[in-house]
Amino acid sequence: MSVRIERRPAPSRLLMAVTPLLAVALTVVTGFLLFLLLGFDAGRALWEFFVVPVSTLYDLAELGVKAAPLIIIATGLALGFRANVWNIGAEGQLTVGALCAGGLALAFWQQEGVWILPVMVVAGVAGGLAWAAIPAFLKTRFGVNEILVSLMLTYVALLLLSTLVYGPLKDPEGFNFPQSRLFSGSAQLPILLEGTRLHLGVPVALAVALTGWVLLARGFIGFQLRVLGLAPAAARYAGFSRGRLTWFCLLASGGLAGLAGAFEVAGPIGQLVPELTPGYGFTAIIVAFLGRLHPLGIIPAGLLVALSYIGGDNAQISVGLPQAVTGVFQGLLLFFLLASDFLFRYRLRLTAGREARA
Repeated sequence: MSVRIERRPAPSRLLMAVTPLLAVALTVVTGFLLFLLLGFDAGRALWEFFVVPVSTLYDLAELGVKAAPLIIIATGLALGFRANVWNIGAEGQLTVGALCAGGLALAFWQQEGVWILPVMVVAGVAGGLAWAAIPAFLKTRFGVNEILVSLMLTYVALLLLSTLVYGPLKDPEGFNFPQSRLFSGSAQLPILLEGTRLHLGVPVALAVALTGWVLLARGFIGFQLRVLGLAPAAARYAGFSRGRLTWFCLLASGGLAGLAGAFEVAGPIGQLVPELTPGYGFTAIIVAFLGRLHPLGIIPAGLLVALSYIGGDNAQISVGLPQAVTGVFQGLLLFFLLASDFLFRYRLRLTAGREARA
C-alpha cells in the first residue's frame, strides 16, 4: 500500500470556509501543549493571551488600533495575490509612507491647521505608491521578479528611516535619542473614544476593506484580477493587459501600505522612530491568507492577529512567557493555515502497490 496525493476535482465551499477556523483551533491547541512542555501554566497563559485583551473597553479599543494597519495593508495585498502579483514589500512601502507623512508634519510642526493631516495622508499614500512603482516598473519592463525586488526594497526603506532619524530628523531637544520631534496636534489623528487611543484610522480601515470587497465583487477591474489569477490564458484571450493589472495591484497595495504608515505615525506613535511597527507589512500577508484573500474575511483575520500582538505582551508580563511567543503563534497559524489549504485542494488516497507503480 502507498499514499497518493490527488487534486480534488471540485473543492467544497464549506471546507474552504472551515479551514481557517481549523487552523486557529490547531494553533490554540498546539500553543497549549507548548506552554505545558515549557513548564508554564498553560490555562492562565491562554487566558492572558486571548481573553484579557478583550475584557475592557480600553482593551477593545487597543485591539482596533492594532488591527487597523493590518486590515488596510492586507486588503491591498489581497488584490494583488488574487491576480498572482506578489508584493512582499509592504513593510518598506509602509515605512516610506510614514517617512513622507512624518517629514511633512515636521516641516510644519510649529503650525496649526486642519489642512495638515489630510496633506500628510496624501503624502503617505504617495510615498507608498512611489516605492511600489519600482518593482512594478521592473516587472513590466524587464520581467524582474516582483517578490525579490519588493522584499529587498524593504531593507532599503528601513535603513533610510534609521539614517534620517539618527541624523537630519533627530529632535535637537531630545537628549540625543533617535527620534524626531513630537508632531503638532494638527498632525495627529483625532481620538474617537475618550480615554482610549481609538483614532480615525480604525473606521477608515473598515471602509478600505468594504471598498476592496465592492471592487472585487462588483467592479470590472476586480473581475479582471480574478480571471488573471485563475486563468491567465483566458485573460490573454479576453484582451486583459497583464502589465496594466500588475501596475494596478502593486500601486494599490503600495498606496494602502503608505496610508497605514501615515496613520501609524499620526496616530499611536506621534513621531518618527527607528522601529515604526513590529512588522505589520509582513504580518499582513498572514492576515490576507487567513481572510481567504477576501476583504470582508480580512477584517476578523486582522482582529485575530492583532489579538496575538496584545495577548503576547500580556502573557510576557503576567506569566513570564518569552518575547518570541507572538511570533511563534503567528508562525503556527500560518503553518496550520497552509496545511489546511493543502487538505482543501488535495486529498490523500491509499493505493495498492501495483496501482501506485502504474
